[in-house]
Amino acid sequence: APASADVERRGTCAGATFELNVDRERGGWDVDAELEGARAHSDWKVAIRHEGKVVASRTLRADDEGELDLDLFRRDTRGADTFKLTVKPVGGSACSTSLTVR
Repeated sequence: APASADVERRGTCAGATFELNVDRERGGWDVDAELEGARAHSDWKVAIRHEGKVVASRTLRADDEGELDLDLFRRDTRGADTFKLTVKPVGGSACSTSLTVR
């Protein structure tokens, strides 16, 4: 069953921990993707899908502490909303997690 607002999912990829957070905000969803524990200054491809459609796709560089962050706002759609986060170190394998909120 879909979860209510303020939901998070975690996973690990190439030694780093990634997290997808979705919070109800202003008639929509505040979507936050975070990565911690990556190699400092390593490049990662980060993609967020909403209802199967890519809504953000970027290559980001981890900071000095091996962290990176991508935030965006999505309007609420009719019924449950499904979000999927995919992270991939450049030159490595992709990892993902998804969640459904209503």
